[in-house]
Amino acid sequence: METFILETPTSHHHHMEADNDTGISEFLLLGLSEEQELQNIIFGLFLCMYLITVLGNLLIILAVSLDSHLHTPMYFFLASLSFVDICFTSTTIPKMLWNIQTQSQVITYAGCLTQMYFFLNFGGWDDRLLTVMAYDHFVAICHPLHYTVIMNPRFCGLLVLVSWVISVLNSLLQSLMVLRLSFRTKVEIPHFFCELNQVVGQACSDTFLNDMVMNSGIMLLGGAPLAGILYSYSKIVSSIRRISSAQGKYKAFSTCASHLSVVSLFFGTSLGVYLSSAAPQSSHSSAVASVMYTVVTPMLNPFIYSLRNRDIKRALKRITGVPVM
Repeated sequence: METFILETPTSHHHHMEADNDTGISEFLLLGLSEEQELQNIIFGLFLCMYLITVLGNLLIILAVSLDSHLHTPMYFFLASLSFVDICFTSTTIPKMLWNIQTQSQVITYAGCLTQMYFFLNFGGWDDRLLTVMAYDHFVAICHPLHYTVIMNPRFCGLLVLVSWVISVLNSLLQSLMVLRLSFRTKVEIPHFFCELNQVVGQACSDTFLNDMVMNSGIMLLGGAPLAGILYSYSKIVSSIRRISSAQGKYKAFSTCASHLSVVSLFFGTSLGVYLSSAAPQSSHSSAVASVMYTVVTPMLNPFIYSLRNRDIKRALKRITGVPVM
């Protein structure tokens, strides 16, 4: 059966072409800039941002795990988010820094698929955790009397686990779909990491099925969380408006303010990138724009949460001995 398939001329041609993507295919990450002076600046800037991201998020994880006052659902989700943010930035930045340092743009085919898988996995987990946090705020503000019953430790663990499993399944599907594509021997990606959209765009075989799976993935797994967050907040707003005291209103609002700013940063920039990448000529600007949600948002998360939050400041002060602002 198999020999017969290979002997039909069209399949044989496709088979020859598909040989490319096993070992010979070489992917080049063009990065954010080709100029040497700019590359040095980019290296320094991204190294700093990466270190701040890792340290800031590690501090939050430490604060939450070491301080028994912070053993509540809200902080459990926050620590999970910090962990995911560290992993999320670690899928892209170290490779980019390594490429600048070694003056090489190469990433192997397997390396590219792996990076794509982990990027989609942690990125998706990130956006679902933000949804879980919105739900947590919703229960805390709209059903305060049932809060401890609903958000019990087991249910919280389950929410994080389920959001992870969904991410794993989606990123596996998306990455395996790339395996069916064939590429030229030299593939140039105008980006600083293997971004699914860009990689699929470089394929020389038909990508209709890939585009369909990719776009439905974005609709379902990007749209649904966003809808969930908007729904939670519409309920929260109407609930806050019913609170009579100004102080109660402020307290309820300030609980949500930091989460809202992280959500609008993450979803705003990532949606912006996906909508702008529909235009073919804007690949460089979309690479620059994706720096926002791949690097800047994970770096700002710890600041946004700790600067607005007395409990975390107190915990950090207890751990480090340094008063935090």
